[in-house]
Amino acid sequence: MSSSKKSPLPTRSPAPRRKIAAVKKPLTVEDESTLFCIIRNGKSSVQKTVDEWIEQYKADRDSGLRAIMQFFISASGCKGKITSQMQSRMEYAAIIRHMTEEFDEESDEYPIIMSGPQWKKFRSNFCDFVQTLVKQCQYSIIYDQYLMDNVISLLTSLSDSQVVFVSSSLNVKIFVLAMKFMTALVEVALTVSIHLDNTSRQYEAERQKTSDGRASDRLEALLAKHQELEKNMDEIKEMLTYTFKSIFVHRFRDTVTDIRAICMAEIGIWMRRFPQNFLDDSYLKYVGWTLNDKVGDVRLKCLQALEPLYASEQLKGKLELFTSKFKDRVVSMTLDIDCDVAVQAVRSVITIHKYHREVLSDKDCQALYLLVFSSRRAVAQAAGEFLNERLLTLDETSPPALRTHRGQIRLPSTPLIRHLVDFFFESEMPEHGAYLVDSLIDSNEMMKDWECMTDLLMEDPGPGEESLDDEQETSLIELMTCCIKQAATGESPVGRKPARKVTTTKQIHQVQEDRVRLTEHFIQTLPLLLGKFIGDPEKVANLLLIPQFFNLEIYTTSRQEESLESLLRLMKTVVERRTETKVLENCAKTLEVLCTEDHAIYSRCDVIRSTLFDCLVKRLRDVLKEPVTAGDKDQVFALVSSLEKVAIFSSCHNLGPWKLWDPLFNAVREANNPSRSFPPEAIKHCISACHSAILWELLQLENGSRRGMSASQQQKQLRVHLDAFIPLMAELVITSNFALVRHQAYISVCDLLIVFSNKLKGNPLSGPLNPNDPTGPPPNLAFLVIAAEFTKKLLEQDIKTVLQFLDRVLTMGTPSSRGEEWQPLILYRNSLAPQTARRAYGRPRRDAGGDDGEIADDNDDDGSDQEMAG
Repeated sequence: MSSSKKSPLPTRSPAPRRKIAAVKKPLTVEDESTLFCIIRNGKSSVQKTVDEWIEQYKADRDSGLRAIMQFFISASGCKGKITSQMQSRMEYAAIIRHMTEEFDEESDEYPIIMSGPQWKKFRSNFCDFVQTLVKQCQYSIIYDQYLMDNVISLLTSLSDSQVVFVSSSLNVKIFVLAMKFMTALVEVALTVSIHLDNTSRQYEAERQKTSDGRASDRLEALLAKHQELEKNMDEIKEMLTYTFKSIFVHRFRDTVTDIRAICMAEIGIWMRRFPQNFLDDSYLKYVGWTLNDKVGDVRLKCLQALEPLYASEQLKGKLELFTSKFKDRVVSMTLDIDCDVAVQAVRSVITIHKYHREVLSDKDCQALYLLVFSSRRAVAQAAGEFLNERLLTLDETSPPALRTHRGQIRLPSTPLIRHLVDFFFESEMPEHGAYLVDSLIDSNEMMKDWECMTDLLMEDPGPGEESLDDEQETSLIELMTCCIKQAATGESPVGRKPARKVTTTKQIHQVQEDRVRLTEHFIQTLPLLLGKFIGDPEKVANLLLIPQFFNLEIYTTSRQEESLESLLRLMKTVVERRTETKVLENCAKTLEVLCTEDHAIYSRCDVIRSTLFDCLVKRLRDVLKEPVTAGDKDQVFALVSSLEKVAIFSSCHNLGPWKLWDPLFNAVREANNPSRSFPPEAIKHCISACHSAILWELLQLENGSRRGMSASQQQKQLRVHLDAFIPLMAELVITSNFALVRHQAYISVCDLLIVFSNKLKGNPLSGPLNPNDPTGPPPNLAFLVIAAEFTKKLLEQDIKTVLQFLDRVLTMGTPSSRGEEWQPLILYRNSLAPQTARRAYGRPRRDAGGDDGEIADDNDDDGSDQEMAG
């Protein structure tokens, strides 16, 4: 480049910023024919303005250059005017110093950053003008060693001058201009490179012709054109190198965040558009260094610049050294504290895996696998895409379709579901199946392949196929149930709420379609599954949840009453045979859903329900008649299991017509009688059943459901039961020898006081967390998962105050506090408690490369978020 107007880069010594005056002065520009006024007013197109300026430059290049210089100076807010004497005698640093003297720092009139529609349009036209100017000059003027040398020197001096310190926004906009100018040069270089390659091929083709067919004049013309293009390419590369070293190198670590982000965004464009020059370790190192920037947006721009480079097979060889140095950093950024950065890091790793499979180690992959359990939904879904790419995609090496024992061909998703089950089992997080499903359900269709899942569970394996063992079957049923729940409700698990709070019409329609489809399938299949696994309580507990997500209308519209009868009979059998709490709770809740009165199937379900309750009550009365012998384990077991079933079903169904109050309450009243030898577990279930009975009586009174009694009779009965129950519970809290009984009595007293005490009802601090359902969690409880993220922002005294309040609330007792729906409250309380150590995940995990007994710790990294679900 010519050095006629170049000056050494001025040393940046920022002047202290001054306050901007509140009163604006009108911006006056006398000469309406200047480039600044034309671009500002928008009366002429950018293309036409550039063409007119080119004609002016060709006629008088000094005048044309001065017009460009004045355009840049005016856009920055300087009122000064560059004269021909200043242009010819002064260096650019001196010109800008002179302009700075006339710069009104008390004004806020900087056209390049001013607000309003006119100035927004000006900013757009401003950058377009520069890029169009370079593009239009690429065939002639750009190589005259005058225009580009001076423009680059001006931009270098302007971006490093005192003017930019008046406003950080002005600083950024001027820097953007310099970067856009360089990007325009890159586009020119790309065009020249294409022409050079074409000319080289034409020259070689002509040269290899025989002497008879070769045209000497064409060969000479091609050679001359090739030499000219090489010279032009050298000049453009020199311009790019000078601009890069003069501006980019000095600003990529600027204190202004936006400037650092722009640097990474633009260098990514240069590498992608002109890899011959920029995709080199001497340039890539700037991106690698900036991966450790303290601001998330800058780190994000780095990753966005790298991803398209890794997605190109042609650029693979040029990234080897960079990858060897910075691959570990990119992988670690999947745990970044900034969610957008973490998501982009996962996507970058996915791209690396697609096109450079040998780069990622098993340890790298293991780190990403666990992110499907992350509490941040966007990160988890991105990790789900990686899991799909790595483990859950059919390829050419997949084995041929297998057949069942009966010769039926397995469905295409069978091997993928097997891989998913193995992954879930080996992850050792059986309680987090819902989080795994949420990570995959939007990106993998097999998560809704109910036919394939039930086929694996029902059909015996054929030749060459391994059967699912007991643990694999349990894992598959767990995942299948979670898939059904999310598909039928569209709701993510606790702490995984989607970014968009408003459900779209398309999403609602999709949920309805999924619900119909799964109902049509499981109406016929579920009874078969229950019949096969009725002896396994863990499997049955999950299978019993499925009808809660049915579209119950389909039972009648598709004439599946026989399937309903079969399901109800199996549920009755399960209640009679099983004693596990989870199985009974799920069965009671499902029966409650099936017995919804506004459905056509209500009468059928109610008959089976009444028959079931008749059996339960008869069995209970028979057991209560017999005196309890302390040493008779069979008798004690029969008593406790019968009472537990009644207590569990009374929480979901009204057992008032079976008149169980007197025998149950009498059993509680005899709790402290040493001659009765009633086991404490039995007393606990009696208290729970009586508590539920009182709530059902209150509900009947409020709803006007008489059941053969007048309102006054119902009110009197409720008063009698309540007046007898509350004092007895208060006595047991004090006198009972069993903690189990004391706890249940205390919980019952607290709940009933909240429901019945007008004084407590009026006190928001002692009222129920959910006024609509005192036994359930409040509707916005899941927000505490988000609030837990900001605990560190609270003052220490505030943390203590909130912690004391929560401890008081939790000590008083929370209904159903052991249920999954209460986990956000527990999570938030734990975030307030002092912690001595922090681990990457909720449990230690074994190092993939270590011995079986070696536990790998995940060390915290700067800017990493290691908070996982659960």
